[in-house]
Amino acid sequence: MLQRRLGVGGPTVAAIGLGAMGLSGRYGPASDDESIATIQRALDLGATHIDTAESYGAGHNETLVGRAIAARRDDVFLATKFGGGVPKPGVPQGGRGRPEAVRRSMEGSLRRLGVDSVDLYYLHRVDPDTPIEETVGAMSDLVAAGKARFLGLSEAAPATIRRAHAVHPIAALQTEYSLFTRDPEGEILATVRELDIGFVAYSPLGRGVLTGTVTDPAAFSGEDPRLTLPRFQGENFAHNARLAAALGSIAEELEITPAQLALAWLLHQGDDIVAIPGTRRQANLEMNVAAADVALSDATLARIEGVLSADSVRGPRYPELMMQRVNL
Repeated sequence: MLQRRLGVGGPTVAAIGLGAMGLSGRYGPASDDESIATIQRALDLGATHIDTAESYGAGHNETLVGRAIAARRDDVFLATKFGGGVPKPGVPQGGRGRPEAVRRSMEGSLRRLGVDSVDLYYLHRVDPDTPIEETVGAMSDLVAAGKARFLGLSEAAPATIRRAHAVHPIAALQTEYSLFTRDPEGEILATVRELDIGFVAYSPLGRGVLTGTVTDPAAFSGEDPRLTLPRFQGENFAHNARLAAALGSIAEELEITPAQLALAWLLHQGDDIVAIPGTRRQANLEMNVAAADVALSDATLARIEGVLSADSVRGPRYPELMMQRVNL
């Protein structure tokens, strides 16, 4: 597996890892046994960067990951996050970044994961009511205590990244980035590159659209959160699906899958970028991992840009309330 370093002095990780969120039923029913087998297969393939969070499945996801890696802790680069969760109308979103909440979250994560420390500990969403300096100060105490090796932020604005990095080195920024979500291009990527911070791309397959297998959101289970996303609704989805189909035609010519094309494109955006696609199925995992070996010519990259430019996709990536929690 291709390896990449997250920032100067940061950890070296697999260029393609495994985002574990969907293993807790986020995108439809999931079997714990199948999910554990998929995680263990990822380790066998060298996709040793496993990403989870306390909010996924209300803790179930961390417990599941812990079970899967129990006998192979030394094989894993283990990342988890705190301070996330889906916002609800009328429910205050602040307080999750307070020092006491940071410490409490870490203790819960270590207990569920069954480990003494994690390799990368992220602030999942910036707390609007707590100065980032206080949150990162408490996170740095966890590093000093040996409970975390490196620190990260997720969906943070450039100014927040700079303030956080001044308190303690930030190894990675995790933000949605794919051919369907080009938001980080520009100031965010410029900021992390200036500060020598690695970039971890979540949802690199556009929540499934870029795989070419999502053709009708009506087929989703009733609890699938994609049903609430503007990009998956009405004419927005019809337009976006046509873009994905055009991308699929390029992949077919190259004799690779659409998912492999999307992941290879992402890795070609910089040596400081790694991806954590999620899947429950080992066959999909194996195809995703193989994308690390796909080389794209400048001509192919230009063709892709002609199909899916930064402003091609219709609809915001989240509903309004959730968009208020990103880029803070």
